[in-house]
Amino acid sequence: MNPSSFSKLPILLKPFLLSLLLSIFFLVFLATQSPLLRLKPPLHTPPSDGGGLRIRRGYTSYNAYIQRQLNKTLNPKLRKIWTTRDWDRKIKVFARVFHSLKQRNLISNDSKALSIGARVGQEVAALKTVGVSDAVGIDLVPYPPLVMKGDFHAQPFRNQTFDFEFSNVFDHALYPLKFVGEIERTLKPGGVCVLHVAVARQTDKFSANDLYSVQPLLELFKESELLEVRKVDAFGLDTEVVFRKKIKDYSY
Repeated sequence: MNPSSFSKLPILLKPFLLSLLLSIFFLVFLATQSPLLRLKPPLHTPPSDGGGLRIRRGYTSYNAYIQRQLNKTLNPKLRKIWTTRDWDRKIKVFARVFHSLKQRNLISNDSKALSIGARVGQEVAALKTVGVSDAVGIDLVPYPPLVMKGDFHAQPFRNQTFDFEFSNVFDHALYPLKFVGEIERTLKPGGVCVLHVAVARQTDKFSANDLYSVQPLLELFKESELLEVRKVDAFGLDTEVVFRKKIKDYSY
């Protein structure tokens, strides 16, 4: 409506129209501020050939996402299984993984190591079993002395802290770019990161993303080079991806 048309309206209609326009403007403003719209859009959507990375829908806020993850981590039945029936079995499997990495000179007894999303710390216990004594895990719920409290989207460590980082919970990352960015921030130059992921297959209902190929990982690890991609059989995850953080040349 142009100004001349507005001026010709009956006086009683003008306040009503002004009120209506202000209400519409206010509703549009509220919609753009809603938690759902503030969530970052998916980094990738799977193209027709099946490649890419898709963020699952349904999280109305970051707090809602965290609460969903806590629903799994704090489940008393699962925690009992993790600390009893599954404890020795998982340590044996992870110990084989880390022993193989040692044989390939990707980790050593002197490495300072981090397990990301360690829950009750089987991975940390396995690292210590193969001789890596300086190891710790992070998870939303601590499990002393093996696991300390920490959000993998914002690791509670200084830059360049670790020689080695391992995770089998990449699928639980709501923001994969932040997840990888924190790994590269806390890895020392030359440090190694190993991810166990599921490619082109559904993981559990608590996952926040689905990975359709390894290619998105190459795009996410901006400061690292790909060393290896291998098939594994590790608790529903089928692919091991190994990166090494680049050592920048500051001589120029």
